[in-house]
Amino acid sequence: MLTLYDAARCPYCARVRIMLAEKQIEFETWEIDLIDRPAWIYEKNATGRVPVLEEDAWVLPESSVILEYLDERYPEPPLLPADPGDRALARVVIFRHDDFTKPYYALRREEEGAADAFDRELAKLDAQLTRQPWLTGAAFGLADIAYVPWVLRARDMLGVELDRFPELTDWLERMVGRPSVAAEAQVIAAL
Repeated sequence: MLTLYDAARCPYCARVRIMLAEKQIEFETWEIDLIDRPAWIYEKNATGRVPVLEEDAWVLPESSVILEYLDERYPEPPLLPADPGDRALARVVIFRHDDFTKPYYALRREEEGAADAFDRELAKLDAQLTRQPWLTGAAFGLADIAYVPWVLRARDMLGVELDRFPELTDWLERMVGRPSVAAEAQVIAAL
């Protein structure tokens, strides 16, 4: 059985929870207090960060790596495109995720200029969704899972209005229509 070292408020953990739900993989959860991390978590991940996935004493940290591992280990349903070029483009979207999260965290810290910087990142996602229905491409997949925890938290916890971004708003509606993402929206509502 898989074990997920998790923190409900962590969007990186949310990625993995959504992925596990999409793949319908059973797992157990160990909730980690991010304010008072247990010393043993550093044995599982030298940085002390979550998520960490463990299976039979085999340990894997880092959410984006965990997502790809789960997609390869549990290939149904596939969450990366079959075409190598489309798969590579989806990975580029995931690779550039830090460009999106840096202004998100600056906004959370209420830094000057953060709202404008985050709006620019939302506009980029909106433009990408004008060209294709999902961040992963023609179908829902890994890139969508990689971004949705932050978009949900921006809307529901930071009060970011998404109305100016119609394609992103439509995408988020489709995302929340998925049971895996609806469950994450409930986690956010309980925080």
